[in-house]
Formats: sequence, structure tokens, C-alpha cells
Amino acid sequence: MPRILMERSGEMEVFARVVQDGGFSAAARNLDLTPSAVSKLIARLEARLGTRLLVRTTRALTLTEEGEAYHDAALRILQELNDADEEAAGGAVRGRLRINTTIPFGTMFVAPAIPEFVARNPGLVVDLSFTDGIVDLVAETDVAIRMGNLPDSGLIARKLGQSRRVVCAAPGYLRRKGLPETPADLEHHDCLTFNFRRARPSWPFRDHEQDIAQPVKGTIVVNNGETMKQMALAGAGVARVGLFHVADEIAAGQLIALLEGYNPGDLELVHAIYVGGGPLPHRVRAFIEHMVMTLRDSPLLNGTS
Repeated sequence: MPRILMERSGEMEVFARVVQDGGFSAAARNLDLTPSAVSKLIARLEARLGTRLLVRTTRALTLTEEGEAYHDAALRILQELNDADEEAAGGAVRGRLRINTTIPFGTMFVAPAIPEFVARNPGLVVDLSFTDGIVDLVAETDVAIRMGNLPDSGLIARKLGQSRRVVCAAPGYLRRKGLPETPADLEHHDCLTFNFRRARPSWPFRDHEQDIAQPVKGTIVVNNGETMKQMALAGAGVARVGLFHVADEIAAGQLIALLEGYNPGDLELVHAIYVGGGPLPHRVRAFIEHMVMTLRDSPLLNGTS
């Protein structure tokens, strides 16, 4: 029988972490090891395999062809080991789960879904925070829920739903400022906008298959969707938000949908985002599956309501 190498899984985990974090020092911090210990483990792994896995320079760390193949295999094996541990432990979801979500979506969908999830998993502590800003997934949270298109990154995303957008304003505002009949009429209106770096300086519309990018401006700029909705309800201006967020207010007549004949039908996607490059903790996977099941039949998140 071949000799069993008890250190293999540890070497794989360190190697996968070095690749994920992009360097020895960062991996050492996250693994609570010294950079020299991480370097020795990788050197031992390469010596045992008889091939170089990583090419290290002062500026970057890249995988060799052999390193790419070993990394793919290591991730599969580590996931299988993680699954085996969880199955042996009865599939229990344990530990602290750090969730960050946008304010509107968190208020409407995530917070109401948490009690049932915790009740099914009594060994779990949920740390839930709301912000529409950017968060550091490695340092601050295990899974984030965000709206809109995702930038290219090393993060993994799971789609939870989608909602079309709507332009709307309060009846009181429209009595004062008039009803915009075309996108160009927005030039004479106070439009509520976001102060995000990714925020658009114009709103998209469509007129007889022709796309329009209508510039908008106003006197109030906000950093989250809930504040924008409250400003619109207070009559401060015209807002463009996900329909899921204002559907009840529109149905109640507190807000009026505008320019629907020019609505381009673009969708605001909702994703659960987490860091890839290693086994996904069972608590993160269980939460994402819980949200998928919770939201799958929501008429507000199928993009057609």
C-alpha cells in the first residue's frame, strides 16, 4: 500500500489560499501563519510533485500550466472534503454568518427570511448589516446581496431575481411641476439621483426602437434606494428605482409611474455575491439556497410585474 501523506489536504488548502489571495503575505494573514511558513509549505508541495506550480515576481504571482491543473483539482478535492465533514456532522449549519445587503432589498426580502433560516439552524449566528455602498467581502462579510450589473472581478455571483425599473413621482410634486409626457420633459424637473461612482448621469428610455439617454439633474443626491423612495414620497422630485421597491406605493397612489410608454424594459438584477477560490462554507451555501427558494415565486422579482 502506498504511504499515506497526511499533510496533503493542508498543503492544498494553503496553495488554494495563496492563489485566492494573490500572494504569500495575504494568505499568511488569513491562515494565521507566517509568510515564511506559507513559503515553506508551497516549496515542499512543489518538491513533492516535482514541478513548479507558481511563478513569483515582485509584482505578481501567476500559475504555471501545471499549477492551473493542480489548482482546479485541489478546489474539487477540498470541496469534497468539506462536504464529507458536513455530512458526517449531520449537515449542520454552524458558526457566524456575516450578510451584507442593500437597504431596500434587505428590508423587504432578506430580513423577513432570516427568522425561519435561524430557526432551522439553531447553531448559527447571523450578523446582518444593510448598506448600499461597496464592502470588502474578504474582511467584512461572507455573502453580499447587490443590485444591478456586476463588475468583472474574482467574485462568484448567484442570481436571486430581477426587477424592471420605473420612473415615478408623488402626486403633490406632479401638481406643482406638471406631468412629464416625454423623456425630454425631465430637463425641467428635479430628478433624484445617486452619488455612487457607478451611477449614470442619464436615464435610459426607448422611443419606437430608438434608445434615448436622457440627461437628468436635481438638487438632491442620495446614497441608498430607501432614502430615494422617501424623498420621492415627500414630493422632492422624480425617482428611477426598481419596481419591487415602490410597487406598493404605486398601487396605493402614493407614487405615480411616469413615462411608461418610453420604458426601455431594462432589468435590475439581484445577485448573492461571495468570494471564490476555495470550498464554500456550508452556512453560506445554505443561506443562498434559502434565499433562492424564498424568492423564486415572488412576482416582484421576475422582471415582469
